[in-house]
Amino acid sequence: MGIYEELVERGLIAQVTNEEEIRSMVNSGKATFYIGFDCTADSLTAGHFMALTLMKRLQQAGNKPIALIGGGTTMIGDPSGRSDMRKMLTREDIDHNAECFRRQMEKFIEFGPGKAKMVNNADWLLDLNYVNLLREVGACFSVNNMLRAECYKQRMEKGLSFFEFNYMIMQSYDFYYLFQHEGCNMQFGGDDQWSNMLGGTELIRKKLGKDAHAMTITLLTDSNGNKMGKTAGNAVWLDPNKTSPFDFYQYWRNVGDADVMKCIKMLTFLPLEEIKTMESWEGSELNRAKEILAFELTKLVHGEEEAQKAQDSARALFSGGSASSAPTVEIGADDARDLLSLLVKTGLCTSRGDARRNVQQGGVTANDEKVTDIDKAFTEEELRAGVLLRRGKKNYFNVVLK
Repeated sequence: MGIYEELVERGLIAQVTNEEEIRSMVNSGKATFYIGFDCTADSLTAGHFMALTLMKRLQQAGNKPIALIGGGTTMIGDPSGRSDMRKMLTREDIDHNAECFRRQMEKFIEFGPGKAKMVNNADWLLDLNYVNLLREVGACFSVNNMLRAECYKQRMEKGLSFFEFNYMIMQSYDFYYLFQHEGCNMQFGGDDQWSNMLGGTELIRKKLGKDAHAMTITLLTDSNGNKMGKTAGNAVWLDPNKTSPFDFYQYWRNVGDADVMKCIKMLTFLPLEEIKTMESWEGSELNRAKEILAFELTKLVHGEEEAQKAQDSARALFSGGSASSAPTVEIGADDARDLLSLLVKTGLCTSRGDARRNVQQGGVTANDEKVTDIDKAFTEEELRAGVLLRRGKKNYFNVVLK
């Protein structure tokens, strides 16, 4: 089985422009491909996993990845799947975020001469002359076709700014530029990016001729990784200072039963033969599969030692272990000590109203004893010793006084 067939078997491929040519190039290690990352935050998220693991798989098969940092496109913001315009970031913020991305990507792919390369589209987009750009590529884009693109549909209902309307042109220009300057012949992205990515493929062919071998592949996910099961969202970060290895492990350990095998196939590097033996697992065996998923992904991001610690802590906590096994939230001497405030501070509940409902419904325990008093508060002595708060069975924090 070639690497392309493996990607298909793992359920990763959604759409392609020329499957036979793509299969041949990828399987022979002749693809130089890029995936774009708009650096809107200072850490990648769990939603980026599919792209990162894909780059690693393809590099292991001899292909050359280009990690495109969207220093230029981030200054506009992709309207795909959004109901409002992104917050505009400064160039300094974007440059800082890009450096954070690089450090995290180095855990997945190998950069260096003849290996993976990282580029920043600010290096060519920010120097473009507007009139020259219109003359060079403007005639290659049909406004009628652009308005029909899926990536603009949601925003068209609430109002699409001309500012954001340019995003497709900017993204298309990226592929055009990389094709000419980096020998990049392939682009990958989420299937919500299909219209934007086709724009780049068509631009290359219109400008450089029909024989220009530029190909597009979209993955079976959107740009935020939201078809892997429950939404990855922006709260589960790869940066351990934002999401601890324990919380990262727990996020994947809590994947729904219907999604665990899909995530194992798409995101881990376990052999397909081994995964097939798990597909018949049911009941308690699914919990074992979730532990495997959580361990493998935590190992990829944080290393095997941290993954083992997270797994040991989770097992100890669920088997009646002490509060020391749980992630810890520290509070100051002047912070509120009442139960509802602590449930909100730990993130176990989204608001005081949510906390009140959970307490009244019997879903909250403190040191493994159910709490039904919404006015419950903790003493300094209790907090110095640590209070293990739980909401439901799988959500818990140890709260201690600094």
